[in-house]
Amino acid sequence: MAAYCVGAVPFGLLIARLKGIDIRKEGSGNIGATNVARVIGKGYGALTLLLDFLKGFLPTFLYLVIHGNPGESAMPGLIGLAAVAGHCFSIFLKGRGGKGVATATGVILAISPASFLGALIVFVLGARLSGFVSVGSLLASFSAPIFFHFFGQDPFIEPFFWLITLVIWIQHRSNIKRLLSGNEIKV
Repeated sequence: MAAYCVGAVPFGLLIARLKGIDIRKEGSGNIGATNVARVIGKGYGALTLLLDFLKGFLPTFLYLVIHGNPGESAMPGLIGLAAVAGHCFSIFLKGRGGKGVATATGVILAISPASFLGALIVFVLGARLSGFVSVGSLLASFSAPIFFHFFGQDPFIEPFFWLITLVIWIQHRSNIKRLLSGNEIKV
């Protein structure tokens, strides 16, 4: 529950409000870092990215610090999924929210730095080669559980990586429609 509540804090919305903007009514209408960067500037987008990342990283990492690496425990994956769900389906935004990529990235780094690095490389290549942040995000989210599987991580956590990927893809359904119709916004 605590991880969900941390994840539910809409930092992009709060940062944009400091500039007098309701980010939900500007650009793509998303509260995430990409839209914040497009609407009010890269620095604010970077701050949103960092804070959204920390929403996933801190609860997961703190659990691992307090409990050690318990092995054969789904708890780190469950905490990470709760943080991502909080971001995507925020109680503070009546069940709406962001797309979950930055928050999921924090979860992945806390649990598996090797999977994080692999997914980061996939993101950079996907975004650069396609010209779309959404393509990089979708490819990276799909690759993370694959990297996690091959790096021999805890099999109890792997299903949560796949569930996080599913949430991210569901949250990107409008991007997928725009990509298929040729109307997606370039980087």
